[in-house]
Amino acid sequence: MILHLISGPRNISTALMYSFAQRPDTTVMDEPFYGFYLHYTGINHPGREEILASMEPDPEKIFKQIELNQQKKGFVFVKNMGHHLQGYDYSPILHYQNIFLIRDPGQMLISYAKVRELPTLDDIGLKFQAELFEWLSSFGKVPVVLDGNEVRKNPAGILTQLCHKLGIPFTEKMLHWPAGPIPEDGIWAKHWYNNVHRSTSFLPPDTQQVTVPNALQPVYEEAIRYYNQLSTHILKA
Repeated sequence: MILHLISGPRNISTALMYSFAQRPDTTVMDEPFYGFYLHYTGINHPGREEILASMEPDPEKIFKQIELNQQKKGFVFVKNMGHHLQGYDYSPILHYQNIFLIRDPGQMLISYAKVRELPTLDDIGLKFQAELFEWLSSFGKVPVVLDGNEVRKNPAGILTQLCHKLGIPFTEKMLHWPAGPIPEDGIWAKHWYNNVHRSTSFLPPDTQQVTVPNALQPVYEEAIRYYNQLSTHILKA
């Protein structure tokens, strides 16, 4: 079974990948289309050249690698970004178990801006997620939707619900992991994963009320519509 996480940035997607990596029946993959995304968009991200030089650029070969990894243990958990699914035929995901991960866009934008100044709507992926959700649903493949803060409120409860929806057994091994990186981390981990590397479990929810800066208000106002559209489907703690 291929468990396909479609997330936005600055969420708990890496923590979820670490969580699934603790399962003895699961292999994990970290953003396998990142290199193609950078090439296709021409966007400048931290470590761009190193990422491009180290990653498979052909989406068809990436999909084949996902299938090969699935054969290793039975399950493969693919951490993906919604905005990485563009510029190629991504129809193979119709045969995956798709999981969407969303976060309040105000929190996401402020966090993202610490690494990359003035993020755009495309950078945070919510529009792509909303479009992908509708596309998958049109084929009767309605994804499971998680909200990062709901997971953090009650990791055991939400992961139990998630595993039930996926038809796999929940294990408490998913609630903790050793501090530090894992071998499956993308080469970009040094730019983005500092907080996860210091963690050993899901952190408490982010309850801080954020004030979105004026420069990010137009993006926020667009993004909140897509967030509200997807949030009606989330699993509740």
